[in-house]
Amino acid sequence: MDRIIERKKGFGAAFTKRALPYWLGALFVAFIIYLIARPNDKTLRISKDTVTISQARKGEFNDYIRISGRVQPMTTIQLSPQEGGIVQEILIEEGSPVKAGDAILVLSNDNLDLQILNSEAELAEKENILRNTQIQMEQQKLDVRQNQLEYGTQVDRLRRAYEQQKSLYEDKLIAREEFLKAQEDYRLAQQKYELIDERSRQDSLFRGTQIDRMEESLENMQLNMQMIRKRKSNLIVKAPIDGELGLLDVVLGQSIASGTKIGQINSVGVYKVEAQIDEHYIDRVVSGLEATFERQGDTYSTVIRKVYPEVRDGKFKADFKFSGQQPDNIRAGQTYYLNLQLGQPEEAVIIPRGTFYQKTGGKWIYVVNKDGTKAVKREIRIGRQNPQYYEVLEGLQPGEKVITSGYDTFGDSDVLVF
Repeated sequence: MDRIIERKKGFGAAFTKRALPYWLGALFVAFIIYLIARPNDKTLRISKDTVTISQARKGEFNDYIRISGRVQPMTTIQLSPQEGGIVQEILIEEGSPVKAGDAILVLSNDNLDLQILNSEAELAEKENILRNTQIQMEQQKLDVRQNQLEYGTQVDRLRRAYEQQKSLYEDKLIAREEFLKAQEDYRLAQQKYELIDERSRQDSLFRGTQIDRMEESLENMQLNMQMIRKRKSNLIVKAPIDGELGLLDVVLGQSIASGTKIGQINSVGVYKVEAQIDEHYIDRVVSGLEATFERQGDTYSTVIRKVYPEVRDGKFKADFKFSGQQPDNIRAGQTYYLNLQLGQPEEAVIIPRGTFYQKTGGKWIYVVNKDGTKAVKREIRIGRQNPQYYEVLEGLQPGEKVITSGYDTFGDSDVLVF
């Protein structure tokens, strides 16, 4: 006999098999709503004692950077020998004071000595050749003069004979042939005399030109000889200026080529500070900017005198000169830490420097809420910076607290819970 099953009503109907699809549908809708509504922030729980919390404040931002500089002499002259040779004697040791012209070291050069001897022998030979040539030319001059005298006398004799023959011929006392012969002999003698006279003039001009050239050649050789002898004196390396022998990199017996840098002379009394600056500031560092440093309780002022345009290993070089008194005990090679002023102080929102900047690059920071229970990531914009503070251009208000210690252990967390 069949039993009629009554349908449940009211609260009981919710727990029947027929209601199961509705329960599943409701759970699915609730899950979707949870996924949409839940926060997407990644949260990390940390200890408050492991971080450094600083406060943003409104204050005066002093636009300067701290750099290290090394003291160098204002004037440094390279020491190089004009003649190569072997170091024979060192007369002044490194670090000693020197006067201009003081001998520092002595070199020896056998090849130069041999060259001087050969030049002296060549000069003596040239002088002998010139003297012999002058003697020969003088002898030729005397020979030509003697020929002039002889032909001049012969012309006079033949002229007289010609005149006598002409007179006799006119009186018809001699034959015509004898008269013509006397006439021809006289004319021939005149022509020979003219040739001898022309030769004398030509020889005189030639001798003068040749002697001038030989004397000029001799003078050049004598000048060359003087220059070679002067090279001998260059084997003694001397100090070019008054100062201090800052470096001398030679040893006895060392062979040194001409022009090799073997040391330097430093001027004393006037110094500069040479600093290496990060290339990030290359557009802001110009000549005339001031920098100060403290030493033994006193503050000293310097001014940039020269900025070098070349960048090496991410840094460029600048020279500073003292604008006032320089330290009494200053020495080349000392290191000073300079505060280089890049601009005038201005009011700004500032936060203390911290290692967080290495992770964020100044683009975001963790800001602590008012009750100090958590810190939330926030985008900011950092402008200038000095050794103590960052200038915050956007994203923070005075009085807000931020985490300024390192973020390496936080990963990509958006919220830090203390």
